[in-house]
Amino acid sequence: MNQKEKYVLQLQKKARQRKKDKVFIVEGPKMFQELPKERLLQTFVSESFLENNRQFLDGVSYHVVKDSVFADLSDTKTPQGILAIGRQYEYELDDLFQAETPLLLILDTIQDPGNLGTMFRAGEAAGISGVLMNQETVDIYNPKVIRSTMGSLYRVPFYYSSDFIADINRVKKKGIRLYAAHLGGKISYDQMSYQMGTGFLIGNESKGLQKQIADLADHYIKIPMCGQVESLNAAVASSILLFEAARQRRN
Repeated sequence: MNQKEKYVLQLQKKARQRKKDKVFIVEGPKMFQELPKERLLQTFVSESFLENNRQFLDGVSYHVVKDSVFADLSDTKTPQGILAIGRQYEYELDDLFQAETPLLLILDTIQDPGNLGTMFRAGEAAGISGVLMNQETVDIYNPKVIRSTMGSLYRVPFYYSSDFIADINRVKKKGIRLYAAHLGGKISYDQMSYQMGTGFLIGNESKGLQKQIADLADHYIKIPMCGQVESLNAAVASSILLFEAARQRRN
């Protein structure tokens, strides 16, 4: 394995290396095609992929690697034969407020890569303005998160806060009302209005929202449930809230 290939492995496994070099890795034809070309730094293809898919590579310089080596470089069990190194996105908090009536997700220590990726994907579909996260939330450039976003990573602004409470207060000063999905909620989520600037506070998968974060909400809301279910998956709860906001805004 040469140095370029070893570097890909480092980026797949080490968030610190990705952060230091301000790069990330995407895999598969769909994610490769949607990656804005001004962000594309390097491309790697397997020999078998190259034989059948040259149309993906028009105007792109690339490195060809043996199928067995590509399998080692890939983060997936069934490699798709193409991966790329891209330049990371850099946003400021104010980038999340560009819409006239912002719709935000505010995430407190989301740990599951699939959950975070799904939130970005559902968020884009619901017309979200951006995602604010604390430093303890999983790395958006984790390969599993990237795959779960299905390309929404490229289009949804996000910001990792180093002072979460202060930044949430900045959100409130913009006139954005905050709703905490919380077990202590008394009001059903569909009884509130989300037609003005809105932010949904979503907590950690097992512990929920930290108290000092939940206390910043204007309202606690609940999602009524049948049976003996006590809580929903964080990504599912986020999707329900975001699409209710989207429904209200359409009407």
